[in-house]
Amino acid sequence: MGALLQKLEEKRLLLSDGAWGTLLQEKGLEAGSCPELWNVEQPETVRSVAAAYAEAGSDLVLTNTFGGSTLALRRHGLMDRTAELNEAGARLSLEGAPGKLVAASVGPTGEFLPPMGDLSEEQMREAFAVQIRALLKAGIRILCVETMSCLEEAVCALQAAKAVAAELSVEVEVMATMTFNDTPRGYRTFMGVDCRSAAQKLSEAGAHVLGSNCGNGIEQMVPIAREFRLNTDKPILIQANAGLPRIENGVTVFRQSPEHMAGWVPRLVDAGASIIGGCCGTNPEHIRAIRRQLDRLL
Repeated sequence: MGALLQKLEEKRLLLSDGAWGTLLQEKGLEAGSCPELWNVEQPETVRSVAAAYAEAGSDLVLTNTFGGSTLALRRHGLMDRTAELNEAGARLSLEGAPGKLVAASVGPTGEFLPPMGDLSEEQMREAFAVQIRALLKAGIRILCVETMSCLEEAVCALQAAKAVAAELSVEVEVMATMTFNDTPRGYRTFMGVDCRSAAQKLSEAGAHVLGSNCGNGIEQMVPIAREFRLNTDKPILIQANAGLPRIENGVTVFRQSPEHMAGWVPRLVDAGASIIGGCCGTNPEHIRAIRRQLDRLL
């Protein structure tokens, strides 16, 4: 049993971290620029984000590698620096959150498989494999494949993780989350994937933890968690946005307060969530509030 599942067995409920992009933008990261480049250009700043979430009580801290696949980095002209940027991102979170579980963030490539695009599954798997190989070589043993809308892309990432782990002869635990919206046909990703299909296919592809992140706010995560629980016995990860984003005076803001989000934690746990954290718009104060609520439930 890996460290993540062992910790879950010991504690039952774990606290993840909050948004990375939100904090980095507050510290000067410009919209549209490459966050992963800060792993080498602003390492102290990136390390401080991991440290802030560790200090706020997170059991599990992610890395600044969400857009670290070769395909995502290609849009910034940084494809050739994939290994460097991911290794640095992994190291900074390991250094910033000693004693915590660290999971490397693996986000969408931004490219599409047929029929919407012309990228083959083999090419997509390789794009993830280059990233994941660098992360594992840097000492990461937990991956978080997150914010996925295309089930086939998520499966490619999981397949790449399994293949690279075998290549390097290491044990890796993988969490996989997709982003759902409320539709007339129930909760679905913008590619039409429902929770039941996600739970089935992600499990078959080898995910150890399933769930959802991002989306429209913590309230909508309760029925999503419930749908996953009906379709899997695996641990469920939920990381909600602090509500819907709004543009105010040219700035994107999220209005759900730490207290509001924490107030929904008991209902998330009742719905089946095992790991709870935050996504866009959340910060260490949200994580502290959720920590207090989780501690009451333990």
